[in-house]
Amino acid sequence: MTRGQLTRPAVIAVDGRSGAGKTSLAVELAAALREHRSVILLHLEDFYPGWDGLAEGIRRCADAALGPLRGGEAARWRAWDWLADADGEERWTEPADVVVLEGVGAGAAPLRALADAVVWVEAPAEDRRRRALARDGETYAPHWDHWAAQEDAWLAADDVPSAAAVTVLAGAGTDRPEGATARVIDALAELPALREALAPERAARESRAVSARRLAASPDPEALFSSLFGASSHAVWLDSSDAGAVGSGRRSRFSIMADDGGIRGRHMAHRSGRTEVTFGPGSGTPATALFEQPFFRWLDAAWGRLSVPRAGVAGLECGFALGWLGYLGYELKRECGGNDVSVGSYGGVPLADAQLVFAARAVVLDHELGETWLLALDAPDAAAWLDDAERAAHEATRSSDPTPAASGDAPLFAARDSAEVYRRKVREAKSEITEGNTYEVCLTTTLEADLAPASAVDPWLAYRALRRRSPAPFAAFARFGALAVASTSPERFLSLTDDGGLRAEPIKGTRRRSPDADPAEDARVRAELAASPKDQAENLMIVDLLRNDLSHFAVPGSVSVSRLFAVETYATVHQLVSTVDARLRPDASRAEAVAAAFPPGSMTGAPKISTMDILDRLESGPRGVYSGAIGYFSRTGAADLSVVIRTLVAHSADDGSMRLTLGVGGAVVADSDPDAEHDEIRAKAFAVLSTLGAEFPD
Repeated sequence: MTRGQLTRPAVIAVDGRSGAGKTSLAVELAAALREHRSVILLHLEDFYPGWDGLAEGIRRCADAALGPLRGGEAARWRAWDWLADADGEERWTEPADVVVLEGVGAGAAPLRALADAVVWVEAPAEDRRRRALARDGETYAPHWDHWAAQEDAWLAADDVPSAAAVTVLAGAGTDRPEGATARVIDALAELPALREALAPERAARESRAVSARRLAASPDPEALFSSLFGASSHAVWLDSSDAGAVGSGRRSRFSIMADDGGIRGRHMAHRSGRTEVTFGPGSGTPATALFEQPFFRWLDAAWGRLSVPRAGVAGLECGFALGWLGYLGYELKRECGGNDVSVGSYGGVPLADAQLVFAARAVVLDHELGETWLLALDAPDAAAWLDDAERAAHEATRSSDPTPAASGDAPLFAARDSAEVYRRKVREAKSEITEGNTYEVCLTTTLEADLAPASAVDPWLAYRALRRRSPAPFAAFARFGALAVASTSPERFLSLTDDGGLRAEPIKGTRRRSPDADPAEDARVRAELAASPKDQAENLMIVDLLRNDLSHFAVPGSVSVSRLFAVETYATVHQLVSTVDARLRPDASRAEAVAAAFPPGSMTGAPKISTMDILDRLESGPRGVYSGAIGYFSRTGAADLSVVIRTLVAHSADDGSMRLTLGVGGAVVADSDPDAEHDEIRAKAFAVLSTLGAEFPD
């Protein structure tokens, strides 16, 4: 968007209590925005009719200035003469592309109704008073308490902070934090209402180059993750923990680890239609954008339609070249034809349907070539981080095996459905099949353990133990504040190459195995799975479902099944796996292609929409993270997502207590045996439970 091309002014209100630093922010914000458009800056203090004039100043500004400017008309208004204590000269303000209004009350309801976004600036009370009095000195000092009382009364009736679209937090003692204005602009550009108006800033942000270092080193991945990202509250490790194992294959070539740190880092959370994106979370003044928008529509704007072509990193064959990493929970199905089921809360905190970090710096381990790649988005702090990461890569050596995951006794899990109840639900699912309502039902249940603070599990130690006990190509560890995910998934949900190649690899058909089993018996079990008509039927129905899912955005005729009913062997199970390939249409949105296949068909059944309705009736609560997807969305347009199975999820409360959840399930078809289906979920839970020293509940 170039100067003078906006169809109507974009209005940004900058509000906060006295001394919060909003005037400095507004001045810098207006100066930065003038690079691409015309901007006018209004100060609300020019409208206050004296020290008792907060409410009247809000009304005057709305009626005489912001209202006309919002409509594209010139504003005629009188500024208050503070020395004469009376209305002063008349002013004439021409409209502009952007109007920035700052002052106490700029985000009040009458003005908020005329604005595209309200920025709320928060700072500690002692800093606010110090800054305000340093700025206005003796003029303001006699009126501080009186004015503060007006602010209190106004905010008690109009909760502007909770209504603000952007919140910026100024740390204690921070006057003019470096980069705060840039983070606020990033947050404003994230808002749907301002994406068009701030398109130049958004394009500049997304087109930054990547600095890379290629090391001939194979550091211990656990030690490296702990060194670089162990202290991060938001970090993700996509871990090909079976790399080097017999039969691991190309899927296990790369591992990726990153956090939301650095000047360019950010993280997001989506809860029932409300998205929250925090920029510069590790800085002294992070800026957070909050807005209502479906998740996949946000993903489309953030990643799905590449307005700026981005190349990968020369020499790096991994599809990831910085971008978003995290999980998409199953209940996002509400956006994909499913019902709206709340994931609830824990410890008084609403749980998120999806959480991602934007990695402005990351490590990629190439297990095949024995190389380590360090990636950083160009920024003032990039070179220093690359130096630190290079030292860490050379110093990371294998640590001792993790201590037991729990500090006390093994967690005692309870099942959402008892064995008899689960068998009854299997029979009910079979009845739905008999009545012609579905062909296959992927019925799941949840195991839960509530732990007191003294017996809480360390998710990081639990994951380290799990990756040793049950390595897998799509293992993952993720930490999002109070939520941690430890996954040892063997199943790819969907991959998308930067040139449009689509691939899904559904798993249907499982047999339990022991690495210590007699080789002849292990081979017999493997052969029995390969020849099982029931398991082949389960797998084939999901293959057909995925062929349909991918066809919505695929080049006509490009959908194919390149592998059918292959048996893959892992530490604790044999699995029946197929591969579906397609090519994305050049004009298609990548985010919409992901949404068309979500949630993973191997976790719903077929046909997908009607079967999800049946599952909502049969299952006794939300699935949450389980049955969703974990992976990355690269800046190059590539993506790779696994199915969230064999996954422990830990929710922590402020008091140190914890809830562990483990989802398990299996496909029910017409000839399913209820006893065998219950045995299958026990087999699928074994790897995680045995790692914790826990047992499947009776």
